[in-house]
Amino acid sequence: MSHFAIAGLQLELSGKDNRYLIQKEIETLKRRFPWVQMVILGELATYGPDPAASQTLPGEAENLYCQIAKDNNIWLIPGSILEKKNDKTYNTASVIDPSGSVIARYRKMFPWHPYETNVTAGDDFLVFDVPEVGRFGVSICYDQWFPETSRNMAWLGAEVILCPTMTGTIDRELELCLARANAISNQCYFFNVNVAGALGNGRSIAVGPDGAILHQAGERSEVIPIEIDLDHLRRVRERGVFGLCQPLKSFRDSTMAFPAYEGANRNSPALDELGKLEIPKLD
Repeated sequence: MSHFAIAGLQLELSGKDNRYLIQKEIETLKRRFPWVQMVILGELATYGPDPAASQTLPGEAENLYCQIAKDNNIWLIPGSILEKKNDKTYNTASVIDPSGSVIARYRKMFPWHPYETNVTAGDDFLVFDVPEVGRFGVSICYDQWFPETSRNMAWLGAEVILCPTMTGTIDRELELCLARANAISNQCYFFNVNVAGALGNGRSIAVGPDGAILHQAGERSEVIPIEIDLDHLRRVRERGVFGLCQPLKSFRDSTMAFPAYEGANRNSPALDELGKLEIPKLD
């Protein structure tokens, strides 16, 4: 199967319990666009960033989403929730298949420190296969600012990267640039789905493997159904963007050892001079 339909669901959400609003929106989406096979929502869409809403997994929210995925015969990435695990809290996204089974969970690798306080970083990349379609990867919001995350997923074979996001700040324009850069440098589809309303400023974006903007949303609620073409992606990876740059092949063939990633050599006097990672103070 070369074609696969993904819908980003950019919703105006509150910082309270949004589960049943999300359920209603997914059901409406499937009635309007029955050909959609996967739905992705924004980061922390269910409860917002309130630490009091954190829960162990599996839990009540994830169980509901499993039933929604099964009832609507879709792959579902319902954004993320704050996960309690022992004495730690993670920002975690679940991947649910059309049978209603959780096939994987991804813990945000780069919490938005120093603002996203009390969230522990995950340390495992996540790629998963949609049978007879292709390989998908998951990142969350601030992860996209680190090219290493997308490159490692591409190295693991990801052809589509799904990035639930919760951004309501003035740097949203920069994230649109990053979405294109991640797609182009890894010759992949990149879906960055933001929340709207009280939790975010929308402007979700989907980018193709040749850097083409497939859709950029506004700042209000919006349904973004897009059919991707995996044959097109594989053609771009084989022949290069516009028949020119082939960065994945060059990365594969390079024998360069990058000191910044070499264990003890990761320490950098230049970066040490930047000082502590903390909220800026008044000069």
